[in-house]
Amino acid sequence: MSAPRLPHYAQYAAIRGAVAALDRLSLRRAGRIGEWLGALGYRPLGIRRGVVERQVRAAFPDLAEAEVLRIARASYEHLGRTSIEAALLASRTPEQVRAMFERVENAEALDAARAEGKGILFVTGHLGNWELAGAFVAASGMPLEAVARGMENPLFDGYITRTRRRLGMTVIHDSDAVRRVPRAMREGKSVAMLVDQGAAGLASSWVPFFGRYAKTPRGPAVFALRLGAPVVFGTALRQPNGKYVMYYERVPVHPTGDREADIDRIVADYTATLERWIRRAPEQYFWHHRRWKHQRPGTPPELGDPS
Repeated sequence: MSAPRLPHYAQYAAIRGAVAALDRLSLRRAGRIGEWLGALGYRPLGIRRGVVERQVRAAFPDLAEAEVLRIARASYEHLGRTSIEAALLASRTPEQVRAMFERVENAEALDAARAEGKGILFVTGHLGNWELAGAFVAASGMPLEAVARGMENPLFDGYITRTRRRLGMTVIHDSDAVRRVPRAMREGKSVAMLVDQGAAGLASSWVPFFGRYAKTPRGPAVFALRLGAPVVFGTALRQPNGKYVMYYERVPVHPTGDREADIDRIVADYTATLERWIRRAPEQYFWHHRRWKHQRPGTPPELGDPS
C-alpha cells in the first residue's frame, strides 16, 4: 500500500473527529444521524440515485414505482446507519457487539459445520450490516479471517484493520487470498468472503442474480473443493427495534469430479442464497454498486446492465 498523502491525513482527521463526536451519543441516536445523512445522499444530493433506482427496478420488475422509490430511499438510510455503526465498532467490546443482536437463527447449521473440524468458509454479501456480522462471529469466539479490499486511504485502512483485529478478525487483502486462505483454513481458522463484488486475483463465474447473469467471485467454491471445507452463508439483518438477528444457512458442496461444473454450481448456489435473503429485506442491500456492469458475452440487450 502506498504512503499516505496530505489529503489522506485531512480525511482521516475528519473521520476520526466525527467518530469521536458520534461515540458520545447513544447508538440509537447516532444511527438516526446516519439515516439522516443517508437520506441526504438520496435527495437532494442524488449520489448514484439513478443507479440505485434502475437496479431495484430491474431486480423487482413487478413492483409499483412508488415501492421501487421507497426501497431506493430506504437503502440510502440503511447505508448511512450501517456506516455509523461500523465506524463505532472501534470503541466496542466483544460483549457490546454481541449485545447488538437479539438472537441467532439456524445456529445448528453453524454448529454442524464447525464439528467437521476443517474451518468454515463464510460467504455473505453487502446485505444488512456485513461488517457487524463478521464482528459478531469473531466476538462469539470463532477465529476469523476476512478477505477484504485495501482502502484508498492507507490511514483509514489501518484504522479499520486495527478495529477488526481488536474484535478478533484478521484481514486478508484480496490480492493475497490465494496464498493465505488455504493457510488459515489449515490452521483451523474460518474465512469470510463477500461474494457480490469482484476481487483482485480471484477468478469469477457467470451466474444468475435476479434474472440477469452477473460476474461473481468463485474463490469460496474453489477453496471449498480444494480443502474439503464447509460453506456457510451468514447475514446480520436489522430488525424494526434496531437490534440484529444473525442468520446462518449451509451452502451445499457435492463434488462430482467435474471441477468446472462443480465450481459454477456452488457459485450459483451461494448467489441464489444471497438473492433469497435480499428479497426478505431489499432496503438493506447495497444497490449502489453496479452489479451487472460486466456483461456475459451474448447477453441480449433486454438483460443487459440496467444501471
